Amino acid sequence: MLHTRRTLALTLAAGIAALAAPAMSRAQAWPTRPISWIVPFAAGGPTDALARDIADHTGRQLGQTILIDNAAGAGGTIGSTKAARAAPDGYTFLVGHMGYMGAAPALYKKLAYDPVKDFEPVLRMPDTPLVLLVSTRSPYGSAAELIAYAKQNPGKLNFGNAGVGSTSHLVAALFASRAGIRITQVAYKGAGPAMNDLIAGQVDAMFDQTNTALPQVGARLKAIGLTSEKEMSQFPGVPTLGATVLPGFETSTWFGLYAPRGTPKEIVSKMSDAYLKALEDKAWTQKMAAQGIRLLPTADASATALGQHTASEVERWKKVAAEAHISLD
Repeated sequence: MLHTRRTLALTLAAGIAALAAPAMSRAQAWPTRPISWIVPFAAGGPTDALARDIADHTGRQLGQTILIDNAAGAGGTIGSTKAARAAPDGYTFLVGHMGYMGAAPALYKKLAYDPVKDFEPVLRMPDTPLVLLVSTRSPYGSAAELIAYAKQNPGKLNFGNAGVGSTSHLVAALFASRAGIRITQVAYKGAGPAMNDLIAGQVDAMFDQTNTALPQVGARLKAIGLTSEKEMSQFPGVPTLGATVLPGFETSTWFGLYAPRGTPKEIVSKMSDAYLKALEDKAWTQKMAAQGIRLLPTADASATALGQHTASEVERWKKVAAEAHISLD
């Protein structure tokens, strides 16, 4: 009987090993064909442009082409759902974004995916802080003056944003909550129309990503506060909100690469290593930095760091959305 049990155990172990061997072999050989990165926005936008740039440099390190699959719609949730349901074979990844991987659970009552449970975090990409903007004709020369006016005139300060649930909408809500002020948010169909009305003086202020706002600052817009932890050389003389009016205030439009849950760890590691190797190209990283894109230390770009950041952001935006009564359902 004892001999039979031992034989059965050895047979089961051999069977498990035989089943695991092909998967391990595939992970070791990966990638043998082009890889797809799903970007849940239309081609030509800032997320798409950043993803294509990083995919190109990372693909070179892997010796394989990384193709961008633009699966746009519903604030990025359509593409995210597609990625969550993809085969975990290392050939489909999701380029994640603060909106649909951080804020979406707070904005949608029924979401077809869970940013934490349905994905394997791979790496955190460079992010873009935001900048508080007013027109050059605006009477406000600082964030302190803006807040002082709002406190004396509740609801009269108008903030433009790129649409309900957009980064600019959520960050303005966070800003108002932390400052203890009541503002009126004006939603547009995209950042472009909102920016145009800000320049024209139709709205009083707006938050925008540093990389897209940079070309507009000076001639037509004034930057009066940054959401970054430290000041940025691209915005000389512009203080951070955390160092002036809102101690500890920091946020950014962050990006990360995710794989469907169950993707082999060996593949996740290979993709992450290829990206870190690509970052050794100083000419490339300096070009990104000059555009207002913030590169992260290696430790902050790891899969573990991305997983922790995703979970904390989901909780953060649930609180903000609840306080500001923001919903997309």
